[in-house]
Amino acid sequence: MKVQDVLTVRQAAERRVEMMQPTDRAAIFKTSGERNLDFTDDRGKLHEALLQIGPRPISPSEMQECPYMSYYMADLIVNKNDPQALDNATRDALQCSGLGASASNAAEIAIAQQTAQNMAQSAAQRQLALGDSETLLVLRSLRDVVRRMAAAPGQRIVVLVSPGFITPFLEQEVAEIIDYALRENVIVSAVDARGLYVPSLYGDMSRQNLPNLSTSPQESVYESMEESADDYVLSNLSESSGGTFFHNSNDLDQGLKQAAETPEYYYVLGFSPQNMKFDGAFHGINVKFTKPSKFSIQARKGYYAPKQAPNAQEEARQEIQEAIFSQEETHDLPVDLHTQFFKASDQDAKLSVMVHVDVKRMHFQKTGGRNNNDLTIAAALFDRNGSFISGNEKILEMHWKDETLEHKLDRGVTLKSSFDVKPGSYLVRLVVRDNEGLIAAENGPIEIP
Repeated sequence: MKVQDVLTVRQAAERRVEMMQPTDRAAIFKTSGERNLDFTDDRGKLHEALLQIGPRPISPSEMQECPYMSYYMADLIVNKNDPQALDNATRDALQCSGLGASASNAAEIAIAQQTAQNMAQSAAQRQLALGDSETLLVLRSLRDVVRRMAAAPGQRIVVLVSPGFITPFLEQEVAEIIDYALRENVIVSAVDARGLYVPSLYGDMSRQNLPNLSTSPQESVYESMEESADDYVLSNLSESSGGTFFHNSNDLDQGLKQAAETPEYYYVLGFSPQNMKFDGAFHGINVKFTKPSKFSIQARKGYYAPKQAPNAQEEARQEIQEAIFSQEETHDLPVDLHTQFFKASDQDAKLSVMVHVDVKRMHFQKTGGRNNNDLTIAAALFDRNGSFISGNEKILEMHWKDETLEHKLDRGVTLKSSFDVKPGSYLVRLVVRDNEGLIAAENGPIEIP
């Protein structure tokens, strides 16, 4: 964001914080990762975190380089081999460097032209590398926030406030964020921090090397094209996950209000493609009413096929992780969760988590006279605001003889784990999964006085 956009957004967010209800919890996450604030109902801490927000470019520079190069133009020149964009940047380089004015004959003009083109290509390479780093940072930050939101109770909404950005060759990463948000019932809304944005005919006046419209006539056209491209990712994230995209308005108070509201109704539709090729290709999806309707549809525009066949071990690990950071209970396996605590002092306690698993529903593979299956037991501890505190995982390898299996079918298995905690309110999240994919997930609230 630019400084003036940060100030406007911060003021609107301050007013939004004042409107929080007693049951609301809010967190503030920045793409820089600096001084993030996890979920809280403490307005003072929220206001303090908002004051810390400011532009933090990866590579700050006091001087604009010659020629001016945006991430959008760099993508056109390097990735898309756009000759018109390269010619425009070359003309800009000739003008801002003075090479064109100093050339007096055909040979010098040719040398100046080639030097200016080299300058344009070098600037494009540098800006593309910088832009790619910033875009990856944004997407990783958003992915982590969506994962964090999956562990929060109640209705979960991410409001992404941004001036927009592009994602060259990173579209699949965006699709994976959308997939995860949909699976975990996390809504992503977006607010364009620029408000009502009108590109100037003469370019960005904050730049030190303004374009010469006689030599770089396409400059304002590229800025307009960049504006639309920056909006696309914000729009795609919002529409695909059931959120709101607020843009083309300076009323950021209304924008944050709309973005933070849940849809009155939404539907989750499943689609399983047949004979999928693992090529990473994009496949469009069109969702529409079979008959004319007064309603409008907001849905994702497609999906990316996986680049490789799924790995069973990795899928199991991911499924357990997602279940830990969810609040939904699942009962494929019958489990009983029990918690108890012992206070060693007024400030320290030991929390024990015991789980009993009824193995009657499990399927055992008979190999070498043994009945084989494994149980993965993962336990996690969250505080009253839904913040992750600690977790542990145990794997029970079962290679039982027939008589042992018969005994266990009657009595089941019991396992125990523990956490060192302070007095307070906690939520224990337990996930149990076997090799066949049967899974159980339980919640166990506990208060330690």
